Amino acid sequence: MIASNRLSKTVRRVAGGLTAAAGIGALAILPAPAVAAPGGCQGDLSGKSWLNVEVTGVKSSSGLIAVTVYADDSSRFLVSKGSLDVVRFPAQKGTFRGCVKLPSTGVYAIAVYHDEDGSRKLNRTGLGLPAEGYGFSNNPSTLAGIPAFRSVRLNASKPGLTTRVNLTYP
Repeated sequence: MIASNRLSKTVRRVAGGLTAAAGIGALAILPAPAVAAPGGCQGDLSGKSWLNVEVTGVKSSSGLIAVTVYADDSSRFLVSKGSLDVVRFPAQKGTFRGCVKLPSTGVYAIAVYHDEDGSRKLNRTGLGLPAEGYGFSNNPSTLAGIPAFRSVRLNASKPGLTTRVNLTYP
């Protein structure tokens, strides 16, 4: 009887250990939960990543800040209907901070402009130059015109990275 109780306790201990181990193994094969973009993140892209955008040098709180996301494709950069998404936020004088959704981690280009009149387009002068504040990821020089695509490429290698864009006004 004593030997039977010892055997019974040993069997229960081993069985309990196996059950716990099986539970741990089951947890290990479940897929990792998706990381969701923060609640204030905007955009039509239903991807698994996002980018925080900090825009400095905003001249006034009138109008909108437009953040345009481009794929890693120089032939689509700054062309009509070439962007992945355009996200607009109410402008804030000084420094603006917003979050845009991305399809996934990877390389993108970001163009930002201050749509001061809320027309939802970048106003231009008679010569075709921007009449409103603008900037690009990596803050390349724009003195000689539109920056080269390679100078604005941004590696969003993980969700939640921050890029800073300095606006230039005419």
